[in-house]
Amino acid sequence: MAAWRGALAGAALLGGGALAYSFWEARRYRVRELTVPAPRAEARGLRLLHVTDVHLLPGDRRRVEFVRSLAGLAPDLVVSTGDNLSSPAALPALLEAYEPLLGLPGLFVFGSNDYYAPVPKSPWQYVRKALGWQELEGQIEADRPLLPTQALREAFVRAGWFDANNGRGAVRAGGLEVSVVGLDDPHIGLDCLPPAPTGTFVDDAAALRLGVVHAPYSRALEALVDAGAELVLSGHTHGGQLCVPGYGALVTNCDLPRAAASGLSWWQAPAAPSDGAMGADEGGTGTGTGTGTGDRSTRRPGAWLHVDAGIGTAPHTPVRFACAPGATLLTLT
Repeated sequence: MAAWRGALAGAALLGGGALAYSFWEARRYRVRELTVPAPRAEARGLRLLHVTDVHLLPGDRRRVEFVRSLAGLAPDLVVSTGDNLSSPAALPALLEAYEPLLGLPGLFVFGSNDYYAPVPKSPWQYVRKALGWQELEGQIEADRPLLPTQALREAFVRAGWFDANNGRGAVRAGGLEVSVVGLDDPHIGLDCLPPAPTGTFVDDAAALRLGVVHAPYSRALEALVDAGAELVLSGHTHGGQLCVPGYGALVTNCDLPRAAASGLSWWQAPAAPSDGAMGADEGGTGTGTGTGTGDRSTRRPGAWLHVDAGIGTAPHTPVRFACAPGATLLTLT
């Protein structure tokens, strides 16, 4: 009996320590730096700052100061991939946080937490999603508080940032033209890529063809890559938020495989069948080579995918484990 009591006490102590550490790690903001192969020589040296999932609450000065500090990296282009707010009252603090970055070239797409304030959810929902027991897309409850979406959009656009929500266009960054194609948040079913007008994306004169979306659902990645994107940036996963050292993310909160929950990976759609035959990878998630074999399939385009672990967390789960928060500076090489 004494041995059992000792084991239970040890387990409680270990669990309490892990919980305390997860609260502490959620505030350890850092800048990650990665290199990405440039699609063509003129893009080499282009620096993209990827900011996502700020999830700001009023009064969170530490997070505000971290976002403000990112301007010191002097990126050529700022890319914000959504989920900026956790409260309708947080907009003034968010604009203060972004203020130094708004003086730089930038573009943005929104996530669900740019439209609706987060509400408490059972962690069991994420386990069910991981096991495929329910639909992956988020459900918008009728009583969820609305966020000041239009005011946020207007502030970004007024600063000269390109609104890439279900849009196409071009921005200038580092003296180069970057073609952009973006989607509104697939997590709440807002993604709808418009047809390409003549003269915009895919643009042979562009140094880089960039795709952006908040939640990296396979259908969204497939649409962006089929539209010509060579590099896709997204957020949403929080890098798994609670990870196991040596194993990685437990869930991604979408149909993206766990191995791609954060960082840089190569994404390619499953091979398309030809002549009525099933493709070798048909029905896959879209991550990996996905090219099929022999005459049974047709090669699909691919792109580099960067999923950022993000800066914040939902206010009801302010913890991270083995998954530090922050932003990423991507340099094309």
